[in-house]
Amino acid sequence: MSERVTVIGGGLAGSEAALAAARLGVRVRLHEMRPVKMTPAHRSGNFAELVCSNSLGGEGELQSKGLLQAELRSVGGAIVGAADASKLPAGNALAVERDEFSARVTAAVREHPLIEVVEGEVEAVPDGIVVIASGPLTSDALAADVARLTGSERLSFYDAAAPVIAFDSIDMDVAWRAGRYEQSADYINCPFTKDEYLAFFEALEQARSHTPHDWEKLEFFEGCMPIEEIARRGIDTPRFGPMSPKGLDDPKTGRWPYAVAQLRQEDREGRMWSLVGFQTGLKWGDQKAVVNLIPGLEGAEIVRYGVMHRNTYLNAPLVLESTLQLKADPTKLVAGVLAGTEGYLESAATGWLAGTNAARLALGLPPLTPPAESMLGGLTRYLASANPKGFQPMNVNWALVPELPAEINEKTGKPRKLGKREKRPVMFRRGLNAFMAWAQAEAGLTVTPPPVRGPETVGS
Repeated sequence: MSERVTVIGGGLAGSEAALAAARLGVRVRLHEMRPVKMTPAHRSGNFAELVCSNSLGGEGELQSKGLLQAELRSVGGAIVGAADASKLPAGNALAVERDEFSARVTAAVREHPLIEVVEGEVEAVPDGIVVIASGPLTSDALAADVARLTGSERLSFYDAAAPVIAFDSIDMDVAWRAGRYEQSADYINCPFTKDEYLAFFEALEQARSHTPHDWEKLEFFEGCMPIEEIARRGIDTPRFGPMSPKGLDDPKTGRWPYAVAQLRQEDREGRMWSLVGFQTGLKWGDQKAVVNLIPGLEGAEIVRYGVMHRNTYLNAPLVLESTLQLKADPTKLVAGVLAGTEGYLESAATGWLAGTNAARLALGLPPLTPPAESMLGGLTRYLASANPKGFQPMNVNWALVPELPAEINEKTGKPRKLGKREKRPVMFRRGLNAFMAWAQAEAGLTVTPPPVRGPETVGS
């Protein structure tokens, strides 16, 4: 067997790319610099280590990530498969026990007979067919070579992780377990009075943040904004964002609190909980002081502090095709955050497509783009066609796929406007069916229709 694909990076995108290419019978050489060289955010040398949230997004027919999950399940995606096997209770979100999840992906990669793992830093893109999935913390040497290869400006922004709290240090006489609007009680809620919120906000304003080096430029991605940056936008911004009390009746009062801090389960045993929407770059001493002002967390033990790190990505519309091939060199493909995506699931999905297309190139077959109605097709088309001015990484969302044809009201003869809960399940089925038909007929893959949670079980 002479066909070979090289994959750089053992994160979610790289692991998925390697397994997708190997599934098509192509040999893969996977390079991962950890644990020989670590990053500021990682703790281990395992593949697909989650360094921020432990959630892969909302499930079900109302959720854009739910559609992307279903598309990947239909073709046997490795990352979503490991997530399903490592799932934790998190309401309508696909949250995982992060160590179990990473261990499952690591085993799948290392045990595959067609995948050779090479540990150590790659400083330059090698010859041949290559998937570059080196992630948001791409080493300086490799980032410089990718920039040279693309002739593109290298962009940076800051990403932040939330602190994780030991469960036995949470005062459950103050906090309570519930989901919004009577959904399953998978979250711990810490209620604020107005005075408590104002004291918390004042401390947050005064807390000391990470100070970048002169050569680093702070460009925060809107979907992962640090809580201290949210607070700088106004005193009420946090409580209309991640600290919103809507749909959460305090059992002591029967009413919504002034504000709420929520925690989501981090491990299978429920011993660790992360603060939802509290990504932060605060210095650790100040971070602890601010966390301890949250009602119910006065004595909280922080088992992992929030951290901030630089993310690196390309200006995708200038350099990428919708197949994820580089315009400057079609034998090179890019996946994950480096390709201009944001989110674990998006990284895995672009890894799957890049690995599939790399294998097709190695087998002498043309690369493919999923249909526009599918969420993966919508995402990769966006990356290739977005306005390059001020480009920032993109999460999947319903605006990436075409709207439904207008329905005409029989009485008025005018278009009838559909609500989200009415049209999104239709868009979900349309996208999933289009993706499965494409995967089977054009990509020649084995397709298995996935189980789907209906809209009646999904939050808005």
